[in-house]
Amino acid sequence: MTVTWKQFAELRPDLAAAGGAMIKPGDVGLGFLATVRPDGGPRVNPICPVLTDDGLYGLLVPGPKLADLRRDPRFALHTETAPPPHQDDAFSLKGTVAFRDTDGDAGLRATLTEQFLAERSLDEPWVGFEDQVLVAFEIERCLLTLTEASPGLVAGHTIWLAP
Repeated sequence: MTVTWKQFAELRPDLAAAGGAMIKPGDVGLGFLATVRPDGGPRVNPICPVLTDDGLYGLLVPGPKLADLRRDPRFALHTETAPPPHQDDAFSLKGTVAFRDTDGDAGLRATLTEQFLAERSLDEPWVGFEDQVLVAFEIERCLLTLTEASPGLVAGHTIWLAP
């Protein structure tokens, strides 16, 4: 079973808050997206996910990463912090993507495009932006790793599985 980011945040607000702060440490989301190549091996690429209260999304350019997800929708998304003393803090999600570029998702696409551009202080999208494919990351499990305990969360690894 998988859940949306909103459902995840309702089930584990502590993990969503800690992980969301790592996914989006500033204005723009950052992470590494792992997909499954046709030969079964991993493919890892940087991505700037779009995080909202309702979901965790990606706008993916046509290419090998997108082709991987069309063939096999499984993903892993990893992000981490760097400055000491939290240099080993990390957040990882695993699950499947749902393709959201359908006529019924036009409003969602418009809202996310507006957020995407605002996060980058852009007035309009660049040529080819409309070719990007909107996906929603649906979560099956997460791993939060903290160097030091924080309120309600232990130092070390916290694993969560969707119900």
